Amino acid sequence: MSGAATNMRQPAKVVPVITLDGPGGSGKGTVSRVVAQRLEWQFLDSGALYRLVGVAAQDQGIAMDDVAALTVLAERLDTDFRTLADGREQILLSGADVTTVVRSEASGDVASRIAVIPAVRRALLQRQRDFRQQPGLVADGRDMGTVVFPDAALKIYLTASAEERAQRRYKQLKEKGISVNLSRLLGEIVARDERDSHRETAPMTPAPDARVIDTTGFSIEEVVTRVLSLWESKFV
Repeated sequence: MSGAATNMRQPAKVVPVITLDGPGGSGKGTVSRVVAQRLEWQFLDSGALYRLVGVAAQDQGIAMDDVAALTVLAERLDTDFRTLADGREQILLSGADVTTVVRSEASGDVASRIAVIPAVRRALLQRQRDFRQQPGLVADGRDMGTVVFPDAALKIYLTASAEERAQRRYKQLKEKGISVNLSRLLGEIVARDERDSHRETAPMTPAPDARVIDTTGFSIEEVVTRVLSLWESKFV
């Protein structure tokens, strides 16, 4: 199964999109990346853009309530996403490698706070849509299927219990040698869910036509297989 072969079934000028939305720790980031690799499609990690705005703001001393400055920062963000020869990701901000700091829990919390600002969301909207290139795009985020790509060919919403997501994140951080408290991590996840689900602009919620998959107790490979199966049954 290849992206080129799949795209032959689409109108010539339409680039197919698969969106995977859901809360942090649901597995959407890893699943999205693997699905994109299997299909040989483009990949968008929209959450990383919000994290990068937060990292850049902290580097420049911009306050989290300075909407005007944050919006300009989002509009002019100088970023580059790369995949290294060994398969690891590399995220650059103004030429500097910020991969580790972008993937930290602190950056995720800041990104959640920035994401409630409508002007910042508008500033990043077209930047996200520009990732839509041949032969197709797999987009990971919280409003990909509802706002950014409402015409996506397949919309997936991944979820899992807060406890399961906290355990997954705890394991990831421990494997990286990062000290973390499980109960505090669970509290942060619950608080982030609350902010993302109840923000006025583009709240995190399944699109009406999304397929909801509860990943609790399932491996990444099992979820990837399910997503690819849905795509094949729909378009291949």
